[in-house]
Amino acid sequence: MNIARTLRWIGLGGALAAWSGLAWAGIAESVHNLGVTGSGPSANGGIRNQFSGTAEICVFCHTPHGGDAGAAIPLWNRNLSDPAQYTTYDQLGTSTLDGQVADVGSVSIGCLSCHDGTQAMDSVINEPGSGADNPGFSAGVWSGDDVVGPSDGRLAPAIVQNLGTDLTNDHPIGIQYGGGGISASNPNPPQGETTDPDFAPVLYKQSNGRYLWWVDKDWRTGGDGVRSKTDVILYTRDAANGYPGQAEPEPFVECASCHDPHTTENPTFLRISNTETPSGLCLTCHVK
Repeated sequence: MNIARTLRWIGLGGALAAWSGLAWAGIAESVHNLGVTGSGPSANGGIRNQFSGTAEICVFCHTPHGGDAGAAIPLWNRNLSDPAQYTTYDQLGTSTLDGQVADVGSVSIGCLSCHDGTQAMDSVINEPGSGADNPGFSAGVWSGDDVVGPSDGRLAPAIVQNLGTDLTNDHPIGIQYGGGGISASNPNPPQGETTDPDFAPVLYKQSNGRYLWWVDKDWRTGGDGVRSKTDVILYTRDAANGYPGQAEPEPFVECASCHDPHTTENPTFLRISNTETPSGLCLTCHVK
């Protein structure tokens, strides 16, 4: 037996196990863990939302089979709302909005399947257990300060997490980044410049024939040129993805541009802290 090689494998296995545990802990320790293993206060400081019907964590959002393909999110386990029911920021008629706005879609409509408050958070396509009716899950009840009641797992109406269907008082989603002007045929104008100079430059890469766009959080000091979860992530829209009349992909701002639902690094799942550097997330994109 090669003892040195064996020890190296043990060490590697331990490191991978530790990394896996840390990755799992990110969502398990967040308020997005809605099952009985959730702990800690709610986002509003009270008792967190908790569903007695399962100890599973991922099932409230994802399913390994038969997810709703209408959301650009892997294996989405929730039914999506009709995009036409939402009133979006552009309907305010503000003169400073220079990007075109698409119907609510992409990853944002997945987020809103809980956060518009129209359906219970346990209203999933496939309950735990291969899609069959799970009596234990079906009999589950809700507790916590941020739900309507024990038998009604919708987000309570008066909390900030419940955005409702009127999105005119929320940051625009489904909007061209930086006023548009960046597309698949023109993915990197001079220095990644946007149509609107009040926005930071965009970086991109191609992967498996797809465009991946982002704003590097450290672009003012050169950045690292690597797309990471702690940058501002932009999402592709085109004619096939909620942007009628647009033949080629463009980068759009969505809910998950600013929020990463799987991390506890910053309050409210922000990708970049707004407290460590005052308005750090806002100023990553907005040149002020």
